[in-house]
Amino acid sequence: MENITLKILNTKGAEVDNVEVNQAILGKEEKTGVVWQAITAYMANRRKGLAATKTRGEVSGGGKKPWKQKGTGRARVGSTRSPLWRHGGVVFGPHPRDFSYTLPQKIRDAALKTALLSKFKASKVLVLEGFELEKFSTKEAVKVFDNLKITGKKLKDDSVLLLMDKVELNLRRALRNIAFLKVNLAKDTNVFEVLNADKIVITKNALTDLTKRLKK
Repeated sequence: MENITLKILNTKGAEVDNVEVNQAILGKEEKTGVVWQAITAYMANRRKGLAATKTRGEVSGGGKKPWKQKGTGRARVGSTRSPLWRHGGVVFGPHPRDFSYTLPQKIRDAALKTALLSKFKASKVLVLEGFELEKFSTKEAVKVFDNLKITGKKLKDDSVLLLMDKVELNLRRALRNIAFLKVNLAKDTNVFEVLNADKIVITKNALTDLTKRLKK
């Protein structure tokens, strides 16, 4: 199986070296089934599950019997908070619940490998020698992406994923105001943000960390 060769660029956008990624680590083919499982689990784990309704026992009021049991000619009623009444309780309504569940680590790893393999095949991965700024400011950070020809108003929010081995606080502050950018550590990235990104920018050290993670 052939290795994937990628150019290493500096912050000026110039090629300085090459790096090879062993495709055997990513697998021979894309496994869409495990990707579906991973995305479904990720979305389920993000759900709050806070929807709630009150039953007849939880609605305030209704302590007094509306009318006597017999002799009125009307149906028997024990409470004004019956589900049949306006302002009454709700039958079988939603209550707070936890939608989260976990997937086996092998499935999560296989899904991430497939997501990365699709990005590598589509030539949507750029490798940076490092992400150093002369001054920690959003303006300087945007210049780096301009040099990489990643710019423009057409970019959607979080459409570019920047993966690093570590992120200093000042650098994170400089990057957080860039709407199209999503920043994460290579060791913590997941299949959802990889697939959601139109372009992935990864530093050389982060690529090493990511490769080590996928080898496990």
